[in-house]
Amino acid sequence: MSFNIGLSGLYAANKQLDVTGNNIANVATVGFKSSRAEFEDVYSATKLGTGSKTTGSGVRLANVSQQFTQGDISNTGNVLDMGINGSGFFVLNNNGSLSYTRAGTFKVDKEGYVTNTDGTARLQGYGVDANGKIVNGVLTDLRIDTSNLAPKSTTTVSSTINLKSTADVIDQAVAANKFDPSKPETFTKQFTTPIFDTQGNQHNMDQYMVKTGPNTWDTYTLIDGRNPDGSDPKAAATPPIPSTMTFDTSGKLVSVSTPVPPTVPPTVPTPAPIISSDLKITNWVPGKVTNGNWAPNGAAADPTGVTISMSNTTQFNADSARSIPAQNGYATGQITNLTIDGSGVLLANFSNYQTKPIGQLALASFTNEQGLQPVGGTSWKETYASGIPGYDAPETGTLGSIASNSLEESNVNVTNELVDLIKAQSNYQANAKTISTQSTIMQTIIQMT
Repeated sequence: MSFNIGLSGLYAANKQLDVTGNNIANVATVGFKSSRAEFEDVYSATKLGTGSKTTGSGVRLANVSQQFTQGDISNTGNVLDMGINGSGFFVLNNNGSLSYTRAGTFKVDKEGYVTNTDGTARLQGYGVDANGKIVNGVLTDLRIDTSNLAPKSTTTVSSTINLKSTADVIDQAVAANKFDPSKPETFTKQFTTPIFDTQGNQHNMDQYMVKTGPNTWDTYTLIDGRNPDGSDPKAAATPPIPSTMTFDTSGKLVSVSTPVPPTVPPTVPTPAPIISSDLKITNWVPGKVTNGNWAPNGAAADPTGVTISMSNTTQFNADSARSIPAQNGYATGQITNLTIDGSGVLLANFSNYQTKPIGQLALASFTNEQGLQPVGGTSWKETYASGIPGYDAPETGTLGSIASNSLEESNVNVTNELVDLIKAQSNYQANAKTISTQSTIMQTIIQMT
């Protein structure tokens, strides 16, 4: 029996050396998780159990368990290098076969799909709908779309405006004071906002503020120096029609009254002005002025029109000024770079200063990570012991966050592994000594006979 006990010890020590050597060999492997050899003793037993004086039959390997402790996160500067800070696994799809990894060394293939290092499996996540909203719940292959971002026509313009309450009144009843965009003395203040048509062409929308009396102001809106319909604002037959802003005694906007543009033939009776806190342009015809002649450019305005929010306009005794305007249109854009935030959202940045989510990473979690089956390539497969995976976005529940431009290093502690190596070597030598001693005893017995 001593031979068998010694042999079991040699086998156990050899396995411990194998596990330790494998850990040391993968000390520089991204996302690698160290393993630990676990042993248990062996006793001979009958159906009624072991005796009280059983000496034991040696040792056996019970399990080689992987230790899913966190590895250090190191910066790489590559946006598609991603480390998981916390629990969870990246999900990879290889022709319908799912595997799970902590190695975040990803790249883009020729079709734009995000794949693992050798390009055999695609990273899984959630796509986006036409409005850029993440579609959770359905895993899909993450793809970086490098096509141009289509232009969007302007539908809303908003800003915060203050009109100086002590500004001089401009009496438009006097012919010389009739509004003329080329004569600064006929208006109090001018504000310019870039807006866009359906083809992404930029146009300048000018708002001219004219103080006409205590607590009343007229505002004229021109686009590219023309009336929205393209007519000449200086022509007697097509002068611009102002909207009238009324303020209360505390300087707060009460209403904006906009006359309804006349029709041909004229509507009878004349429609009442539109009372609102917004201005709305519904007759804009985008065009271009060349050599003093205006002509349509072939594009169109948004079918819903352009709404100019005036609700944040005040009349206080401070300089007439405006905050930076916000408008929702933009020209065609080319993708310039990609960023990935902690929740795994892939944000594409475009040359037209727009950002657009193009997907979100998904992470998998398991009830029993120790039950996962290693399949090589720093990946694991689901097993019955691991339980079925749960999928969700990073930073959801107990799932960790994503560190872009970074990688999770191996969690192997080289110092500990070298100590284990010495222990395994000593164990091997000691068990070999057990066999050697048993052999000497047997030789002695044989010689006695």
